[in-house]
Amino acid sequence: MEHIAVVGAGIIGVATSRELLSRGYQVTLVDPEPLSGATRAAAGMLAPVAEVTYDQHELYPLMATSARMYPEFVAGLDAGYRQTETLVIAGDAADREFLQKLSVFQAEIGFMAEPMTTRQARALEPSLGAGIAGAVRIPTDHQVDPRRLGAALLRQISGMPNFRLVKDRATSNDHPTVELEGGEAIQADKILIATASGSLASNFVPVRPVYGDVVRLQSHRHIVERTIRGVVMGRPVYVVPREDGEIVLGATTREDAVTGVTAEGVFHLLRDAQRIVPSILECEITELIARPRPGSPDDIPIIGEVSPGVHVATGFSRHGILLCPLGAQMAADSIDGRPISESVSPRRFKEHHVQR
Repeated sequence: MEHIAVVGAGIIGVATSRELLSRGYQVTLVDPEPLSGATRAAAGMLAPVAEVTYDQHELYPLMATSARMYPEFVAGLDAGYRQTETLVIAGDAADREFLQKLSVFQAEIGFMAEPMTTRQARALEPSLGAGIAGAVRIPTDHQVDPRRLGAALLRQISGMPNFRLVKDRATSNDHPTVELEGGEAIQADKILIATASGSLASNFVPVRPVYGDVVRLQSHRHIVERTIRGVVMGRPVYVVPREDGEIVLGATTREDAVTGVTAEGVFHLLRDAQRIVPSILECEITELIARPRPGSPDDIPIIGEVSPGVHVATGFSRHGILLCPLGAQMAADSIDGRPISESVSPRRFKEHHVQR
């Protein structure tokens, strides 16, 4: 039985560990604080349509495929998976024009985004603001609760034979050995690095930390039922409601030296969300959080072998939760030696590729 050391217990590392175990591997998962990074901050929007931006043609099929995998991926898990639709709201006339053009482009690449009047949008969600300028309905964009999903996956694999969780920090890897901060050396047939930037992954591929400020709130009444995404003066904002009344508010994107939550980020989020859903200001703030997401130069994941016996699954940028089912499958395929999409290959960054 081959032994795989998986370094990094974010949602990708945990999900890939499950996939590897199902394929008959022995797995040791290494992380000092499992599920405490980007997974903990993520809102969990499964939004292959709303996440479409121009000039990322290789990313679209990955997002669509992974979204279709979700029902089977979460079957039997307490993951907070909800198939409620998404509304995208324009804050002003310029934002409406942007959404209209984007919906045409989304239709051209095979995605369904249905423009609707503000009256139709308010009929679905009465809490939408009086000053909104336009709306688009996306029935196929859903959500999951990343914290519940990650915890459920980890519970599931913790009960499997041939699995071991080591709560320690990996300091180096020189295949076939992973050196740990506590002094242990793990011997493995292959190593999968599923960590963020500033870690072992950065030794092999160009990943960088991309931060997002997130506000968690508690509503004492259900102010919205659907995920509400907005564009306000060109800035994106989202309001993601949970079944228990929690609301996740995001999403700023920044690349700076601030590792905590910024006052500017929180200010912009509350101001823009109030424009779309005014009653957001009635909610109680329960948490402010920021975590680094592993960004790749082209926002497409980096999955594959980077050195003999060493593989990576990183660079998921803001799409880690959406791409989790497909990412885990592709990372396990890489370990298996099966061919995977060239769109995620580390070879596209040859100038950064470091042989160890």
